[in-house]
Amino acid sequence: MSQPLPLPPVSVLGLGMMGSALAAALLKAGHPVTVWNRSAARTGPLVAQGATPAGTVTGAVAASPLVIVCLTTNDNVTETLADTDLTGRTLVNLTNGTPAQARDLAARAGKQGAAYIDGGIMAVPQMIATPAAYILYSGDEQAYETHRPTLAALGGTQWVGTDPGRAALHDLSLLTGMYGMVIGLAQAFALIRTEDVTATEFAEPLHAWVSAMLSGLIPEMATAIDSGQHLTDVSSLGINQAAFRNFLATYDDQGVSSELFVPFQKLLDRSVEEGHAADGLSRLVDLLKK
Repeated sequence: MSQPLPLPPVSVLGLGMMGSALAAALLKAGHPVTVWNRSAARTGPLVAQGATPAGTVTGAVAASPLVIVCLTTNDNVTETLADTDLTGRTLVNLTNGTPAQARDLAARAGKQGAAYIDGGIMAVPQMIATPAAYILYSGDEQAYETHRPTLAALGGTQWVGTDPGRAALHDLSLLTGMYGMVIGLAQAFALIRTEDVTATEFAEPLHAWVSAMLSGLIPEMATAIDSGQHLTDVSSLGINQAAFRNFLATYDDQGVSSELFVPFQKLLDRSVEEGHAADGLSRLVDLLKK
């Protein structure tokens, strides 16, 4: 009976919480993993799991055809790889950054002889290598297809295009939705806690309400945005503009800051001033374009 082929080696640069989770997932999947971190002490737990430590970035890059980078910022990525020979390597950058930065790094990597893939991790470290995790990828499609089986050890793989900036665009757009939700939840909890209602008591109806609204609102807004048809029979911008002042007044009366929501009132006011009072909330997407 033939022996299975050994899995390809991978180098991981950056061993913060996320980078360490990525390296651990690759080790668990059976890949030989070389790890590097600016603070060498962080390699210890992964070495205990079977990783090989590299004393230099050059050594780490030389060890594997696939190099995964997960640092704090893309400026760190540029600095770390500035004098490194990347010839023949595939660089997968899973550092959070902007689309413009991803395109710049792709150009730099190309000049240094590497194929470049940018990625957006849609997971927290504890979710890596579970069915709940997925990573968005864009850039060099041939390199992506070559290394996709290895990348699958980290979570689901979603290809979003050959433009290196496309993964970051999707990543930041999805995170924008999340942060917007967090802002709303924080304000809701702050408001309810001004009186004798516990956050735990309020959590269930809040969850049910937000879940019900999102299940219908997201696809309905998408359809309206793509079609350009913003008229609504649910709740117009004119109605929202008039009603939202009650929110700001209540925040003031209850001693809760309105700083997160004053800009929304201004946007509603502008929507009506510009003649969109009969439209639905989807019209705000057009108003947000500079």
